[in-house]
Amino acid sequence: MRAFLIAGLLVVSAPQDLWAQQAEPAVAEAVSPEIEDRARALGRTLRCVVCQNQSIEESDADLAADMRLLVRQELSAGASEADVIALMRERYGDYVLLKPPVQGNTLILWFAPLLAALAGLVWFVSLRRRRPTMSPDALTADERARLEALRR
Repeated sequence: MRAFLIAGLLVVSAPQDLWAQQAEPAVAEAVSPEIEDRARALGRTLRCVVCQNQSIEESDADLAADMRLLVRQELSAGASEADVIALMRERYGDYVLLKPPVQGNTLILWFAPLLAALAGLVWFVSLRRRRPTMSPDALTADERARLEALRR
C-alpha cells in the first residue's frame, strides 16, 4: 500500500512536460520589427479556418500558428501584403478573409442586412396602415362612460 502511495505522489508531482505531448508551435525566425508589425496587421485581416471567427493573430489553433509563420516568411522574402493575401486566398479560398470582397458570390453577405432592415420597415409601415384608428366619437355612450371611469 505504501508503495502505491509513493508511486502516486511521484506521478502527480512529476513535471508537466513529461506527460504532455503537445506539439510546440513553430518558432518564427527573427524578423525585423517592421515586418513583424506588417505581419500582425495582415494577420488581423485573415480568418483562422479552424476557429472560424477569429483572426489568425487571436487564434491558438495549430493551423493559425502555421498561417502566422507563413505570413512572416512571405513578408521576410519580400512579398507584399497583396501577394500574401493572394496566396492565402489561393490556398483557403475567400473564406480566409475576415472582410470578404464584394463580388457575385458574396453579394448576399453584403446586402442581406440592408434587405432585412427594409423588409422590417415595410412590415412595420404595413401594420401601422392596417390598424384602425379610433376616435373618441366612435364610442357609444356606455363605452365613453367606462372610459371616463378608467381615466379617474
